[in-house]
Amino acid sequence: MNKAEILIIDDEPQIRKLLRINLESNDYKVVQASDAKEGLTLAATHPPDLILLDIGLPDKNGHLLLQELREWYNKPIIMLSVQNSEEDIVSALDNGATDYLTKPFRTGELLARIRSAIRRSQNTENHSVVIAGELEIDLIARTVKKTGEMIKLTSTEYNLLALFAKNEGKVLTHQLLLKEIWGYSYQQETQYLRVFVGTLRKKIEDNPNHPEYIVTESGVGYRFQQPL
Repeated sequence: MNKAEILIIDDEPQIRKLLRINLESNDYKVVQASDAKEGLTLAATHPPDLILLDIGLPDKNGHLLLQELREWYNKPIIMLSVQNSEEDIVSALDNGATDYLTKPFRTGELLARIRSAIRRSQNTENHSVVIAGELEIDLIARTVKKTGEMIKLTSTEYNLLALFAKNEGKVLTHQLLLKEIWGYSYQQETQYLRVFVGTLRKKIEDNPNHPEYIVTESGVGYRFQQPL
């Protein structure tokens, strides 16, 4: 094994087996737990590089376990659930989940989300330049270039893009974005976000109507990603 270690916390033996087979075939080391108590113990005694956490555990709700883990565990946690309600997804993301996948999910998508989460976790926060496709975002100089040409952004547009870039691959909820850019009192002002995401897309996307960098997660928020 020469890749990251992943802890699976899920009470369904078939799911754990399927995940283990797919992850080990991609050179990940896998550790498994069937309930919250065992998962918390394994995470504490030998912290993995990433946790796959099922919401429907027999001894504790996965949302509560997520909050406990986030008191000390700062590496990626991807939530797995049969629930796909916007409220459930937003709650998980706002409580510190790195990402969220609804069962049943495609193996390729799961592996892509894992790679993205681990890559982002392994990058140091001091990286001053973020490269995404043709975009070059200098977090120190506060400049943005596309194919070498400078893009002029307002202060708010830049702050929003920088927040996206620092969280590449992660879904950022409407509430989190509004709080970080405008402050706590603006957390319900989603029209602010729609307007600024729209103007930002016009400046950085080849086709703002079919964005490659800032993609919408319907009813939840936005995800900044490497163009496909």
